[in-house]
Amino acid sequence: MSTRTAVVTGASSGIGAATARRLAAEGYRVVLTARRKDRIEALAAELTGAGHEAVAYELDVTDTAAVTAFAVWLDDTATVDVLVNNAGGALGAETVEKADVADWRTMYETNVLGALNVTQALLPRLRTAPDGGTILIVSSTAGHATYEGGGGYVAAKHGSHVMAETLRLELCGEPVRVIEIAPGMVRTEEFALTRLRGDKEKAAAVYAGVAAPLTAEDVADTIAWAVTRPPHVNIDLLVVRPRAQASNYKVHREL
Repeated sequence: MSTRTAVVTGASSGIGAATARRLAAEGYRVVLTARRKDRIEALAAELTGAGHEAVAYELDVTDTAAVTAFAVWLDDTATVDVLVNNAGGALGAETVEKADVADWRTMYETNVLGALNVTQALLPRLRTAPDGGTILIVSSTAGHATYEGGGGYVAAKHGSHVMAETLRLELCGEPVRVIEIAPGMVRTEEFALTRLRGDKEKAAAVYAGVAAPLTAEDVADTIAWAVTRPPHVNIDLLVVRPRAQASNYKVHREL
């Protein structure tokens, strides 16, 4: 049995699922959490069938009581060496003037308060990890620069970025690393489709003409590299974009 455990939130698809696969390949016992129980159970079965250690736990990270119960459940399973705060997402592309307050609230609760809930609940376990714990927050380039139509998501991801920075200051001197990975344009099966409320044509247009946007596996590879550095090495912030994207605004498209 592996002595290293990695908890991955939002593991039902996209970057979360890819990260779970990548960390399992690195020898971690992965604990998959997400609201879609069927998906994480299928992924856990896939990984177990491939000879890895994996377990699924249905979890809504915005539910503080549920997160507390999850932490209690973990007490009976293993130490926690790595926490990947990946659960998040975007809703809507309206201007600030026309934005839906409920969308903004959902994005903030998922991207920021969800990560806060899980971090608070698991920090005592991360502190006692044999080689030191690692908290990794998946933010976004949206957390470092603004753009029209992205106000709510940008605000939430700025919150993710600030939480990582603040945690790093507050935990300085303790055996816990805080890593922030900020991906740019990543093409997954759900992100743009969810953001644009199921409009397949608009979702496809986001990536139109971009020869090679990042994949979930690209980001998972970056996460695994950062997490597997020697314990004394902290990757404070790593921004990863496709070659075709120079900034949130400048993207080369072959139309």
